Amino acid sequence: MVKKVKVADYIIDKLGLAGVKDIFEVYGAANGDLIDGFTRTKNTRYISVMHEQAGGFAAECYAKINGNLAAAIATSGPGGHNFVTPIANCYYDSVPCIFLTGQVQSRFMRVDSRIRQSGFQETPIAEIVKPITKYASLVTKPELVKSELEKAIFIAKAGRPGPVLLDLPIDVQKAVIDLDCCPSFNSAGYSFNQNLSAVDKTIDSFLKDFREAKRPAMLIGAGVRLSGGLEDFFKAADILKIPCFPTWNALDIVTSDFEYYGGRIGSYGGDGRNFGIQNSDLILSIGSRVSGRLTGSKSNTFLRAAKKYMVDIDPAVLEKKFQQVQFDETLHCDAKQFLGRLCERLEKEKIKDFSEWSKKVYNWRDKYDPVLKEYYNEKGVVNPYVFIRVLSEEMEKGDILVGDCGGNIVVASQGFKTKKRQRFLTNNGNSPMGFSFAGAMGAWLASDRSPNKANNVVCTIGDGGFNMNIQELQTVKNYDLRFKTFIMNNHCYGITRQFQRTNFEGRMEACGPAGYNPPNFVDICNAYGIKTVTIKSPDNLRSKIREMLTRDEPIVCDVNMHDWDNYSPRVFGGAPIEDMQPFLDRKEFRKNMIIPPIEGWQDASYKRKK
Repeated sequence: MVKKVKVADYIIDKLGLAGVKDIFEVYGAANGDLIDGFTRTKNTRYISVMHEQAGGFAAECYAKINGNLAAAIATSGPGGHNFVTPIANCYYDSVPCIFLTGQVQSRFMRVDSRIRQSGFQETPIAEIVKPITKYASLVTKPELVKSELEKAIFIAKAGRPGPVLLDLPIDVQKAVIDLDCCPSFNSAGYSFNQNLSAVDKTIDSFLKDFREAKRPAMLIGAGVRLSGGLEDFFKAADILKIPCFPTWNALDIVTSDFEYYGGRIGSYGGDGRNFGIQNSDLILSIGSRVSGRLTGSKSNTFLRAAKKYMVDIDPAVLEKKFQQVQFDETLHCDAKQFLGRLCERLEKEKIKDFSEWSKKVYNWRDKYDPVLKEYYNEKGVVNPYVFIRVLSEEMEKGDILVGDCGGNIVVASQGFKTKKRQRFLTNNGNSPMGFSFAGAMGAWLASDRSPNKANNVVCTIGDGGFNMNIQELQTVKNYDLRFKTFIMNNHCYGITRQFQRTNFEGRMEACGPAGYNPPNFVDICNAYGIKTVTIKSPDNLRSKIREMLTRDEPIVCDVNMHDWDNYSPRVFGGAPIEDMQPFLDRKEFRKNMIIPPIEGWQDASYKRKK
């Protein structure tokens, strides 16, 4: 039997069959046929957002929660342009999303790149986003839609996941095709065949060094989750019994209540002030690149006493010429496959007792908590570190936190104590303001579809970020998206004001009060018909947070943190990451260094403090 179908209908139905049950869109003439395709499928539905950027952010968090694909649709021209930031988000944070854009009819498209524009709202969006996608294609022939969509779905999820884009002219969307006569995508040339002998060789080498190590540790990135390797990681950690350090994208893998949690690391280190990882003599890094956010600007001092192993699915990050920190041994391998094979070997291995080393790391972790006791005694405005810690204490296992960028995500990543089965979402690679409010829409929808639905989805966001996608209050109202939003309102761009104090002699331009002043968010939310709560002081902080979390409705809380912009601990200037502001007493600092400290720097920082 001949199977004929309209191209637009095929695309929408195919995405639903691929597990995308909600697709975010803003309507336009150039994507009208795609949107109309929803009327002829039961496999998916559209979610109308107010801005394409917000739809892309929502799709990103939808994919992160459903563990599969997400999709978003825009019209031609400015609609597609508004996808650029969320596409970059997904590219840098390895999120499998399919972005569809409508395009002008083929007969109106420019025939030469020297012509700036031929059709109304024509733009070469596929060419624009090629550097930040795994695959981007202008589909000009209806009979190629089947193979192109299959290819896009496959590439988005294969290897290191990421975004893809298909640009679809109006006439292609309208065309009717015979699926039996359309070519299918052949993935044979795109599949990665693991070299198991290379895996075994790396494991042999690691175990040899592990037997001789005194202070081994693991560095865990988001690739462990993306590969489906969580259970294999937990099994390996339980056998090795060594400290595990999460990147910021893995705070919900190596959670704060995980038995082998070693602390938080990087230029804005949290628990432990980086002493654990910097004193290690053997590191196994799995599923993470190692960037300046981890190493600090003095990257040659990172892990300087350790033999370093890196396992990653992305071959480029394994090339020494691209590494900010040179790793001694690297392996191109899927994290799940490596961990599974490692576990098989570990079960036959006699594991040394590293309890004394681990105890040191956990003591540093507990002693150097970024949420200081004196913060709880502050009066007047709410201290953001206290707020984040209390919020983490009140949220339950299985809940979802979506954090924005800027100072508020520094505080959350330093001070939020994650629990097993919680999700901690943000975008670290691109980190755009306004991400978390739109992202929380996608997280809530994906969770609502899940059999393991979260009791609470919580958005934390700064006042600057909330302004960026404030229009999505209407989407929240339209779809009754019952997540809770806390605006950490310090009435300024806090992280940039701190940067200006360090780099521009304290001249605070364009960050508040000069050049920036937020509106009354309570009035705005009420105008959209969204319920609000305010927290004006620390006196009733916990009870107000509990009130928010127990209400089953969309609600926004304005938290008064007026003028607060002191984010610490942090690395200052060219310091190695174990030497952070606020500076420790020199004797205390040296007492915590098993390896020799960098001579000169600590003495200079100590004098600066005095």
